[in-house]
Amino acid sequence: MIDTSLRLNEVTLIIYAVSVLLYFIDFLHHNRKANQSAFWLLSIVWILQTIFLFYQMYTTGRFPILNISEGLYFYTWVLVTLSLAIAKFLRVEFIVFFTNILGFMMLAIHTFSPSEGQSAAVSGQLVSELLFIHITMAILSYGAFSISFVFSSLYLLQYNLLKKKKWGKRLLRIEDLSKLDHMSYVLTVIGVPMLLLSLILGAVWAYIKLPEFHWFDTKVLGSFLVLGAYSVYLYKKTVTGLQGRNIALWNAASFLVLLINFFLFGSLSNFHWFS
Repeated sequence: MIDTSLRLNEVTLIIYAVSVLLYFIDFLHHNRKANQSAFWLLSIVWILQTIFLFYQMYTTGRFPILNISEGLYFYTWVLVTLSLAIAKFLRVEFIVFFTNILGFMMLAIHTFSPSEGQSAAVSGQLVSELLFIHITMAILSYGAFSISFVFSSLYLLQYNLLKKKKWGKRLLRIEDLSKLDHMSYVLTVIGVPMLLLSLILGAVWAYIKLPEFHWFDTKVLGSFLVLGAYSVYLYKKTVTGLQGRNIALWNAASFLVLLINFFLFGSLSNFHWFS
């Protein structure tokens, strides 16, 4: 049975992922509610990490930094501590968000990497759970992008009906353009950080499991291409102010890249057998 401390780290990682997601939303929109929620979740992460750190000190009788696994955990604790201080006193959300992306990656490596105190069965189960979380988060992000595409498609349909002045029941049953555009954007905001965290966990899994990880694998490149396409969508939407039909078309094009990655690149991948 997997040790309770490992389960605690897994719970901490999930809370950390939600905190990063909320910080991403605040990073884009200066949303104070999202910022406050992210801060309190990050505080919970820090409390759980601190409890585990002191537990390690109690059980080992020393400060736990004498191997790579312990060093990674302490490094993550330092990053979380500094993030809380920056968020509280400096309020620089840009730095907080990217610092916690790094912290999340280090905590994932610490949580799922085999250590000296783990049996082969426990290590194997942890790696399997890491793969499960990676796939689940990727599929959830793809689901968010898919529904976002549906909203963009309805936007384009509504736009064409209005342009051609085709009034009727079909037009009345579709939501107004501003709402369709907003919902498409919100789902993309959810999907991008979720896909980013999934890719981080996937890289950690490959680092642990595979004897040689190929960054130029078609599925890997395709996944980062999908992330890049939707990141550009967010950039065009929030920074350049691109609106209307053009941004809806960009979203549709990004979804096409997603489909190519899922069906074509997945079949050409050397190790993404689950595709």
